[in-house]
Amino acid sequence: MEARAVARYVRIAPRKVRLVVDLIRGKSVGEALAILRYTPKAASPVVEKVLRSAVANAEHNYKMNTDRLYISKIYVDQGPTLKRFRPRARGQAYRIHKRTSHITVVVSEKKEG
Repeated sequence: MEARAVARYVRIAPRKVRLVVDLIRGKSVGEALAILRYTPKAASPVVEKVLRSAVANAEHNYKMNTDRLYISKIYVDQGPTLKRFRPRARGQAYRIHKRTSHITVVVSEKKEG
């Protein structure tokens, strides 16, 4: 049994979010929350919020024991890119890509034994 939570259209580039996500992949929920709390990256609070949501979904919807939960899957996909223009020298314009992310967290219960 597994529970999941998804945050879509988060205004942080996926490459930056993946740095944070790679730190907690496969860890227990308590350990992952501790790591996220002390990671000085802009994506940390967002990933923490999605993780807490997945834990709440597991507890409420599937009656799982929160003490035995671990992160079975966590991944970041690229969302739509906002395209903006910035004025440059000699009347030119450079395109700026403001990237968005879709963050997915799947938690499962550890087996006894």
